[in-house]
Amino acid sequence: MSDLDALRGTAERYAQGADRRDKALWREVLADDVEITGPGFAISGLEANLGSIDHLAQAFTVTRHIVHDMDVRVDGDSAEGETRSTAEHHLTTPEGDMLLVWAIRYQDQWRRIGDSWKFTRRALIVDWEELRPLKGKIA
Repeated sequence: MSDLDALRGTAERYAQGADRRDKALWREVLADDVEITGPGFAISGLEANLGSIDHLAQAFTVTRHIVHDMDVRVDGDSAEGETRSTAEHHLTTPEGDMLLVWAIRYQDQWRRIGDSWKFTRRALIVDWEELRPLKGKIA
């Protein structure tokens, strides 16, 4: 497997972990000293970042994170780049079910640890968001 494939795999496992509320998946792809930042938050350390899974479960009925494309530069056992994604968040509101969609650019840094690539930093940038009524039922 190429480094690019492995790095994309970390982004996809991160997305799966968020959507499945699976902290074990995040443990696979986050370094112990990881820092994740975004609009209004900065969280340092693996254990503190695992708490974000609990926040997702409280804030949204369900989520779907889609990894689109990546620009990555590898230098030995470190890498950096940008991961473009879409995050869809199902909200239940007094007005009905809504879908909050974010167009995301992650500014990422990774470190190779053993045979795996792990995030050491993810800076979430929301380029735009859209809120719209959700039609149909959640299965």
